[in-house]
Parts: sequence; structure tokens; C-alpha cells
Amino acid sequence: MNRFKIEGGIQLNGSITPQGAKNEALQILCAVLLTPEEVIVNNIPDIKDVNTLIAILAEMGVEVVRKNAHDYSFKASHINLEYLHSQEFVQKTAKIRGSVMLVGPLLARFGRAYIPKPGGDKIGRRRLDTHFVGLQNLGANFDYDAVGKYYRVEGNNLKGTYMLLDEASVTGTANIILAAVLAKGTTTIYNAACEPYIQQLCKMLNSMGAKISGIASNLITIEGVTNLKGCEHTILPDMIEIGSFIGLAAMTGSEITIKNVSMPNLGIIPKAFQRLGIKMELINDDLFIPAQEHYQIETFIDGSIMNIDDAPWPGLTPDLLSVILVTATQANGSVLIHQKMFESRLFFVDKLIDMGAQIILCDPHRATVIGLNKMQILRGIAMTSPDIRAGMALLIAALSAKGTSIIDNIDQIDRGYERIDERLNALGAKIVRVN
Repeated sequence: MNRFKIEGGIQLNGSITPQGAKNEALQILCAVLLTPEEVIVNNIPDIKDVNTLIAILAEMGVEVVRKNAHDYSFKASHINLEYLHSQEFVQKTAKIRGSVMLVGPLLARFGRAYIPKPGGDKIGRRRLDTHFVGLQNLGANFDYDAVGKYYRVEGNNLKGTYMLLDEASVTGTANIILAAVLAKGTTTIYNAACEPYIQQLCKMLNSMGAKISGIASNLITIEGVTNLKGCEHTILPDMIEIGSFIGLAAMTGSEITIKNVSMPNLGIIPKAFQRLGIKMELINDDLFIPAQEHYQIETFIDGSIMNIDDAPWPGLTPDLLSVILVTATQANGSVLIHQKMFESRLFFVDKLIDMGAQIILCDPHRATVIGLNKMQILRGIAMTSPDIRAGMALLIAALSAKGTSIIDNIDQIDRGYERIDERLNALGAKIVRVN
């Protein structure tokens, strides 16, 4: 098992370019199965989860050509559906949550799809009902093997219909869209997720010949087509990594420029950090974070304690609450962090408390952070990364802490952040990767 050894308390400086968006990449890669023609995808992040999905596609029969570190060509002209029953498929899909989005395109193009229970972060209950109920609405037959934990959908005559999703699931919305583009007739999805990831997926599919309207809203309409062609698509910068770098700059009192952030696609994220008192300036499409010795958490108009919570887009993405919580520990003031979606995501705060942070875990969904205003610096400790986002939050805490910290199980961090140690070391950090 790999670990990071971090020397904290060092002020960083310089420019950093965010990787391609992990969550978008997983959707886009699944979409290449919808056409036998070549699909070129640019700005793919070189991270474990994405590389695992690319390996699955290659073993399935997709011709994969890596043009350079981040640009690929895919051609799904000959797919071996028997691979879906192999042990290799079971093992790889068990590692990543995004593998569930293979179901929609396989069902749409080949009439059947099989997948074992997908993996991913252990952050609470993550049901798949929205995915499979949506596919059943299109006319697919669904079966779940509770013993083998295997999902199967079949249907050679998908038909468009109206559906109201029980939750605005991002991957659920993506899966239904991926199936509906080749269904007969019109599909209307209400309460659809409308994150930039979904917007990008819809734009890519339209460039392939799909007919999708309502992009960027929660009411998406899809007119089914008989086939799709190839295309070229470029993935957005990762909004979660951009938010992580904002928090890192504030915690370490560093001056950092985040390059090419695609500001219109960041939504409320910059405002969430500004509520913690973090200053920033947009220069062209670069986000400049000046060095701040102190930052003051805002209050509501009536003077009550600020509450920051997650919500479906255009609300704040839950993937950034761990970083926002950590950043608040060294702010001046108090804030209530409310993680509505997942009941296990805040459990990493015990590590921060051991480092000297003032946090009250109210219940599995809420934590009150009393900022230390950098009057009491966190101290380095040994800890373990529980999931991707908490792992990055702990890394930020360690970089701001006094002394040396050890983070075990950094494979979790590598699943979502590309060569994060090398890229932060280029800014002046001292992170050593140890086997």
C-alpha cells in the first residue's frame, strides 16, 4: 500500500492547470459504445478510475489508441458481449462506480447489458434504482440477482416516453440519456440532473447526430435516432480539483493561479469559498488566489451562523464539502456544514480533530466547524484516506499543518487526482510518495 509523507507549513507559489473532469470523462467514455465510428476524446485525466474504464472498453473490443498523455481515439466497431460475463469484467467494474453507465449504451445499441454491482467510494448508501427504473420506462426488462449481485437489462425495442425521476441522479440521468438517444420516439426526462457533466454529454451526443434539447435544464427532451456517427470532444477542466486548489491556497496562505478554469461552468463553487472569506480574481479564464494571512467566514444577514450545504446543480456539488470543511478549520468564524446526500462522508473529521481542529460532528450529515483563524495551526499526524474527496481534504490539512503527516491508502486519492504529489511539489510542496 502506498502512502504520502508530507512536510507541512510551507507556503506555496505558482500556477497549476486543472486536469480534465473525472466525472465527465466516465460518462463520455461510456458514450463511445453508441457508434461503430471513431470518437476522439481530448483532455482525459490520467487517473486510476478513468484508466480502469478505458481498460474495460479495450477488453470489450473497443479499438483504443492513445495519441498522447490525455488525448485518445476510440472505435467500437466490434464488441464482444461475452466479455460481460468474464471474471475480468467483474473484477474491474467492482473498482469504479462509473462502470454502471456502460449499461445504457450497451442496451441501446445491442439490446442487452449485464453488470455486477459497481464499486466506488464507501460514503453511504448509493442506490441504483433511478438508473434501472428509467431503463424500464423505455421498455427494457430488468432482473437483479441478489445472490450474485448482478444486474441484467434486455430490450430490442426501446421506446421513448415521459418520466419523472425520483432523484436528480447525475449518473442515472446519464444512463437514461445514453439509452434514449437510440430509442424510437420522444423521451422526456423531468427532474433530470443538469450538471456541466450532463451538459457536456448532451453536447457530445448532439455532435454525433442525437437530437437532445433542454440542455442545462432539469427538463430534457430526446428525439430518438436510428444511429450515431463519430465525433471529437474535449473534456472540461475538473471543477472539483479547481475547488480543491482554492481551499489549498487559503489553508497554506499561498499565492496560486489556477489556469483555464472555464469559469462559466463552475457555477456556485467560487461563491461558496468566498463565503469563507477567500479572495479571488478572474484574469481572462485564470483564477488568481492571493496569499491571505486570515480569512473571515461570512454570516447571514441577521448575523446567524453561515450554513453551507450541498444540492443538485446549480447548487453546490457534494464532492467539495470535504474540502470546504477543512478550509473552514483555519478561517475566522464558525460554519455549519450540511452533507445532505451521503451519510458517511463526514466521518473523516475525527482525523482533523486529532490534528487540533475544532469540529462538532452533530450527526452523520452535519458538522459545525469553529475556525481557529490560524492562531492554532493544525499538527501533523498519521492517518488513512477513506475516499477520494476526503483524501484530498486530508492532504490539504497536512500541507497546512505543523510538522510531518503520513497519509496511508493514497490509492484512493490517485483514483481522482492526477499525479497530485508531483504537481503540488512543483508549487513548492514537500510530498514524498512511499511504497
